[in-house]
Amino acid sequence: MNYPAELQQKFQVAFGEQPRIFCAPGRVNLIGEHTDYNDGFVMPAAIDLSIYVAIAPRDDRLLGIFSESFNEAIEFNLDRPAPHGSGHWSDYVCGVAVELMQAGYKLRGANLSISSQLPAGAGLSSSAAVEVAAALALLSVIDTTMDRVQLAKLCQRAENEYVGARVGIMDQFASANGRMGHALLLDCRSLDFRWLPLPANVRLVIANTMVKHSIANGEYNARRAECEAAARLLARRVAGVRALRDVTMADLERYRRDLPETVYHRARHVVSENERVLRAAEALHQGDLSAFGKLMRRSHLSLRDDYEVSCEELDVMVEIAEKLPGGYGARMTGGGFGGCTVNLVEAAAVPAFTEELATRYEQATGRTPQIYICAAADGAQEVQGDAAQR
Repeated sequence: MNYPAELQQKFQVAFGEQPRIFCAPGRVNLIGEHTDYNDGFVMPAAIDLSIYVAIAPRDDRLLGIFSESFNEAIEFNLDRPAPHGSGHWSDYVCGVAVELMQAGYKLRGANLSISSQLPAGAGLSSSAAVEVAAALALLSVIDTTMDRVQLAKLCQRAENEYVGARVGIMDQFASANGRMGHALLLDCRSLDFRWLPLPANVRLVIANTMVKHSIANGEYNARRAECEAAARLLARRVAGVRALRDVTMADLERYRRDLPETVYHRARHVVSENERVLRAAEALHQGDLSAFGKLMRRSHLSLRDDYEVSCEELDVMVEIAEKLPGGYGARMTGGGFGGCTVNLVEAAAVPAFTEELATRYEQATGRTPQIYICAAADGAQEVQGDAAQR
């Protein structure tokens, strides 16, 4: 599907207007899971699967928002916005509109149509991509742009405050700031980042377990609360602790008895994962994909055992991938409780790798997976309109 051209045609039929079209990519996280909301380090990459938003202004104060995925349209009154979302798919767009207005932007009415290449609930951050694309689209109608770091922060606030999911900054940041052929090493406290080139001879193979999850639920928020509890308890013993980012493994082991057992395990995942991200960045810099893959393995085991956000299907998918030729590393990616694994695979081995992975997974679980062969992509941009630009 040529998304921009087809979305433009459908928009013109539905609304009689020539739209501007914006896209924002999903992301896969190579390593650094559940560290972002602990002020830690992450290594995502934007991928070449995106959310597209077509937009044209209207003369009233309504946003008319249509989703192709849900085949449903809603209206949102800019003059009488609800203070919080209702669990509806449109919350991700309406929340961005609310945050933009609270930040002082004078929005105007518009029609928006949303089209997606990203599977919902797969852990590829379709929600963040909707937010980022919608923000660019809404700003375009008032001929305004925004710094990409500030854009990511605003979209994160929309998901935290309006949607009610206490997500960190990683997803929105990667969608807004991705670069083709690169992963992104991000310090989630300072928001300093640098792009890390990915070897040309590897591919990102993303395997959807077909187990759906929603991160706007009690389990995700519970993990965050447990991490905050760990940081508060450790701050009584270790000077300068504001978040688990500030805790070393030596600190954690020294004061383990001060923590409830479950809280200790949550903290151990985060502290060790931060260390793994920095070591993975060095391995990637040195071109040591074997070392990188071993760190991915340890990350998955930590997510499974200490953080307890994996599930049987994710574990099966990872175990199968680790036995296949051409694979450097595999792990769950995303919030957990289902969704996808990410696999770093030698390019020449990808066809056989994906076929065998799908066959063995279906035999083991009875589920037919969806597998995506992705490349690291550029961040959000206008793809069709009067001033298409990055």
